Amino acid sequence: MSAEPIMEPVMTQQQDPIDLLIAFEEASATPIRPEYIEGMAIVPPTPDDNHNDGAYELSFQFRTAGFRLVGIGNGYRTAHKDGRTMAAFVPDFYVRRRRPTELDESYRKAHKGWYPVDMLALVGEVTSTNHETDTGPKYRTYAAAGIPVYVLIDRHAKTAHCYTGPVLPGEDPTEAYYDTDTKVDLGDPLPLPAPYPTLDTAPFLAD
Repeated sequence: MSAEPIMEPVMTQQQDPIDLLIAFEEASATPIRPEYIEGMAIVPPTPDDNHNDGAYELSFQFRTAGFRLVGIGNGYRTAHKDGRTMAAFVPDFYVRRRRPTELDESYRKAHKGWYPVDMLALVGEVTSTNHETDTGPKYRTYAAAGIPVYVLIDRHAKTAHCYTGPVLPGEDPTEAYYDTDTKVDLGDPLPLPAPYPTLDTAPFLAD
């Protein structure tokens, strides 16, 4: 990686954070997809080849196991109870509950490019130089959003994780967590809950 993530606080009472993310995209000389996590606008660093190859490999494993709704590239939004944007994120890969319905497409249009988070059954991240984002803020955000399974390939710690059982103990999303962490060394098979396949993490050993 050649750069650290750019992170800026967002004044949510003045504007929807999504508007600021759009401004970041329009101001960038190169294509970016900024995210909004725990009150911060985050511009992830450009991923390297091992990151992208590994993320696609994991997606392929889901696809060959029969999960046609696996994907890469879509952005998803979750909201506070009062409707304000709580988070807007782009997982490295994901498994959806459904293909977008007309209602989902209307939601995406109303929220300027972001689908509703309840479409997601599983999310996955492969760490880059911003590994703290995936292991901290994104971990808590995915749990707060109630996403049942979070798969994390931590190239920094050389471990792979399957987090299940999201818990939000109160009203504060930064206190959310997953009840279970199935952890293996990078390169070992990572078991996922049924009906998902066990993932081969060996492709990441080339890093």
